[in-house]
Amino acid sequence: MRNLNARINFNISNETTRWQDIIKNMHFPFDSSRNVFLQQDGFLDKELKPASSIPASERPINQNWSWDRILRSCFLKQADVLQGLYLLEDQFDTETLKRNFDFYEPMTVHESSLSPCIYSIIASRIGNIEKAYELYLRTARLDLDDYNNEVSDGLHITSMAGTWLAIVEGFGGMRISEGKVFLNPLIPVNWQSYSFHARFRGILFEVKVTKDLVTVNNVSDKTLPITLCGKEYQINGSEKVILNLKVDFFS
Repeated sequence: MRNLNARINFNISNETTRWQDIIKNMHFPFDSSRNVFLQQDGFLDKELKPASSIPASERPINQNWSWDRILRSCFLKQADVLQGLYLLEDQFDTETLKRNFDFYEPMTVHESSLSPCIYSIIASRIGNIEKAYELYLRTARLDLDDYNNEVSDGLHITSMAGTWLAIVEGFGGMRISEGKVFLNPLIPVNWQSYSFHARFRGILFEVKVTKDLVTVNNVSDKTLPITLCGKEYQINGSEKVILNLKVDFFS
């Protein structure tokens, strides 16, 4: 670290003092009656109504409404407040995530490839698996179904990455914290199974989830530290752990 600081002429004291000043003076609008973070000062002065009230003939609104009308409305293009909660999820409890999700998701038009995947991940986190799957499909099929009437301009790479995130971080519940991998898997009711590979500090592992079982297979030669459904494991190289979700997780 010292060598890096010297190479880039990084003054820790000067830099962090400025950061602390910014943090101290940062403004986060908050509504104490609803206990939600506000999109902006004055957001509650808008007419609050769900995106479902917009006629289908006027969607996407960015191609049918003036920007003045859009900005005066309550409708959100993407997961702004929820994006912050997603990035700092470990600082908020499930109830805080749920309150903000329930308040903002109905007003979000998801006319951004950055939006439905984040909402899907948080929906999984708060246990709303049906909504998580609905938003996963919107992520996965954004260009296939041309939701935003713009495929002629090119494909959304972000929705492709978002599809992966909605499975791995959403349904799989994967997080990296405290030098370990955490997994809390769910599975959509109309799926029989899903699987994915991930790499942690050079350790490649495979996760497979079915209706009853979750299997973590360490396909590397190093030990994988992992917390699976609240239980800690050290999975040696070329070994696996299998949990019965209905017995081990809910017992």
